[in-house]
Amino acid sequence: MPSITRRDFLTWAAGGAAAMTLPRGLQAAGAAPRPNIVFLLADDQRFDALGCMGNREIKTPNIDRLAADGMLFLNHYDTSPICMASRATIMTGLYEYRHGCNFSRGGLAKDLFLRSYPVLLRQAGYRTGFAGKSNMPIAERAGAPAPDDYSSLPADQFDWYGGWPAQGSYRTADNKFMVRYAEKYPHVSRALGAAACDFIKDSAALGKPFCLSISFKAPHHPYTPDPLDLGLYQGTTLAKPANWGRDCAKHLPEQAKRSRMFLEEFKQWSTEADCQESLRLYYQLVNGNDVAVGMIREALQRHGVADNTVIIYTSDNGWMPGDHGMGGKVFPYEGAARAPLMIYDPRQGASHGRRCAALTGNIDMAPTILDLAGLPVAANMDGRSLLPLLAAPERQIRESLLLVNAWPWSAESLVLSVATPDWKYIYWFYGDATMEPAEELYDMGKDRLEMVNEAGNPERRAALDRMRALYDAALSRAREACIQANRYPEFLASADRTVPWSRKQWTAKPHGPGPAAGDGPAGKKRNR
Repeated sequence: MPSITRRDFLTWAAGGAAAMTLPRGLQAAGAAPRPNIVFLLADDQRFDALGCMGNREIKTPNIDRLAADGMLFLNHYDTSPICMASRATIMTGLYEYRHGCNFSRGGLAKDLFLRSYPVLLRQAGYRTGFAGKSNMPIAERAGAPAPDDYSSLPADQFDWYGGWPAQGSYRTADNKFMVRYAEKYPHVSRALGAAACDFIKDSAALGKPFCLSISFKAPHHPYTPDPLDLGLYQGTTLAKPANWGRDCAKHLPEQAKRSRMFLEEFKQWSTEADCQESLRLYYQLVNGNDVAVGMIREALQRHGVADNTVIIYTSDNGWMPGDHGMGGKVFPYEGAARAPLMIYDPRQGASHGRRCAALTGNIDMAPTILDLAGLPVAANMDGRSLLPLLAAPERQIRESLLLVNAWPWSAESLVLSVATPDWKYIYWFYGDATMEPAEELYDMGKDRLEMVNEAGNPERRAALDRMRALYDAALSRAREACIQANRYPEFLASADRTVPWSRKQWTAKPHGPGPAAGDGPAGKKRNR
């Protein structure tokens, strides 16, 4: 391929909407064909809702085969475990405090979207497609009001588009761009699989490299599985999380117990009968995604492009079906923040069937996709390409990862955390007359269920000091680089653990309860 400097590409990429043509060097044909990329994003799928992650009850043969054919990542986190913020992070490779997009805060600035991975790949000659849930409104600029209808992504920035605003519907016929699949596939999970097959067929006929992003609605509530899957798990008693229930919450700080996840979201999982029924429906929804994955892989084979198509499967956040007496997501606990991730690159035979314990995050998705396409990773991205791990899964690509909850449902539940491969440190920075800011420290090598808070254990003081230092350094970087809008500077100032709460002026107070986590525009519907 004709040479082009990294500076030339980054100058082009920084131009946003004004830079609509790539430098000539990048448009020329290279010596080797660029791979096709299929990015599959589940909604609210926790890390162990897969057979390949050790779940002996759930039926996910197609996703399990994808992991067996590729590489399974064991320590993958969504740095903001809530759908809007996570999706913006996946698109841009930026931490939430950099892109400023979350419920009750603001949309993704248009100039940042125009530097997202699908736009960059399209300008590099890829045929791009998107279908499914976006739930990521685009604002004209940072700090500008987001559209009230949580409108879908700009369709004109894709060659093929089948997205919908906000949550969309499990009824295929209710989603504008999916209507033509409704008769054969009335449930949207299989309809998304069929739509992906059509995109693959057309792209293969055109002979262009393609990047397809499919954003599933499942297994997000309301739990409405495909009728074809309703017979699954009937008569089966499903295992609850080992840290299920309020008895496993005694060590949690008061801030966590004042959250919506503890006070409201747990109700659906709080009895044995309710938990069993909800888990059954949740697993049935995951099965719909699994069937779609099988449809997509079959289409890649049928149209002769399987050997040059990389497939990535992950989720926008996890889910807590009763972990520590909580439901939902949002928090840095394992059930909520940890997510499945697998990458299958048929060109990387050595990586097939291997597992990688490196610390990875959703900030790494955009850099990885750019790297796959042969494009330089923009210097302003926070994430890193995971391609080196496909060749050497024993490596680490970072020391730590910041986990952010800036969704202002309540002031008490705002929290920052730092995870390493061995430890997790959580800092609840809110205080009032009834509670002081609180710390949690977990030994992730011995206590993956996060049942023993080591923050007050003098024998763990060295680990606590190290994690505090990593937290302070990450917070300092965040405050220096954060978006100057949507109250992120105030949020991060309040997270400074070196300043006593009594000396802080609480300026990051939320405007109100805002929408339900992952729900629609004003949170008027719980979308159960």
